[in-house]
Amino acid sequence: MGVVSPLGQGLEETGRALKEGHDGVRPVTTFDVSKTRCKTAGQAPTRLCILAPLGDMSPWHRHAPHPASFMMIAAAQELQRGDPGFQPELAVIGTTSGGMSFGEQFYRAQVEKRRPRKRAAWLANYLSHKAVLDAQQACRWNAPSQIIANACASGSNAVGHAFQLVRSGLHRRVLCGGFDALSEMVFAGFDSLQASTPELIRPFDKNRTGLVLGEGAALLALEELEGARLRGATILAEITGYGISTDNHHLTQPHPSGIGPRQAMERALADARRQPGEVDYINAHGTATPFNDATEGAAIAQIFGARVPVSSTKSMMGHALGAAGAIEAVFSVLAIRQQFLPPNIHFEEIDPAWALDIVANTAREARVKCVVSNSFGFGGTNASVVIEEAGQ
Repeated sequence: MGVVSPLGQGLEETGRALKEGHDGVRPVTTFDVSKTRCKTAGQAPTRLCILAPLGDMSPWHRHAPHPASFMMIAAAQELQRGDPGFQPELAVIGTTSGGMSFGEQFYRAQVEKRRPRKRAAWLANYLSHKAVLDAQQACRWNAPSQIIANACASGSNAVGHAFQLVRSGLHRRVLCGGFDALSEMVFAGFDSLQASTPELIRPFDKNRTGLVLGEGAALLALEELEGARLRGATILAEITGYGISTDNHHLTQPHPSGIGPRQAMERALADARRQPGEVDYINAHGTATPFNDATEGAAIAQIFGARVPVSSTKSMMGHALGAAGAIEAVFSVLAIRQQFLPPNIHFEEIDPAWALDIVANTAREARVKCVVSNSFGFGGTNASVVIEEAGQ
């Protein structure tokens, strides 16, 4: 695996931040937020450690790579250092806005009737798969790429789809994950919907007031189990189930009954051949918006009751949109590997609408063998992934 997020760069730093309940949200500095209600975001480290030479890349990228490319390269290089023998046959990556900030700059130049020399580079690097190609180039991988842009479920969809491709025998090794970088247009859009909050992120809290955006990139190397064992690869965990649903209720609001999230979780459990009582932890989608948490909380309560601990790690890093599911899959593997439950920080009072065991404010040591990781997006697109301890 490899990861970059507001909690840091790399698995070691990320695991430490999760255990400490680090708050990675801070005032936005990359663009003007003077006219928005929300003025904070989860921002990735500005100085990422890029080890492989970028000399083979275009002169434009050597001097001014897009933040999404930088994050993807850093995540890919960490994965490659962890498993130099992994050569992907395919890349399946989730994202929502890609290189949106280059698109913004191009659009503004058009409106202002300017013709700067950078226009061609802006346009060329606006493509949603450009960061994926840059990461592959830096690691000298050469695999076809599939991009999944399915709102906030994109990262989990990418992991789940890659899992299905490997399990079905269509591919032996698939690189999967997600990325999204902060974008002024997306930030302003969420603020205009009043989905963003000027306050702290409080998932599942009675007094929650909305989400805060984040950014990041995460990549996972998925491989058929016996093949990985034969080549001596270190097996971090196993993906055993994937479930999806679409409730088609509203453009931005989930169905209030929680049927979409419930079906996704039930289908993931059935796919993994697991019962709710066998799950040790749920990494919730938990955006801290009134509607999302109400429906997800109801769905979790219906399936698991208050027996399974729940937390939203978005409380620490914000909502990374298309990258969220992939980053949270990495968090789930870290929870299994290091035997702890990441905290749901800023939590004060449980919503009385349902009874849940929230991992409130501080991490817990726990025996973690099986995790359900949720991602639910606009338009009622829902995805859940079951991740288990290797060898179970």
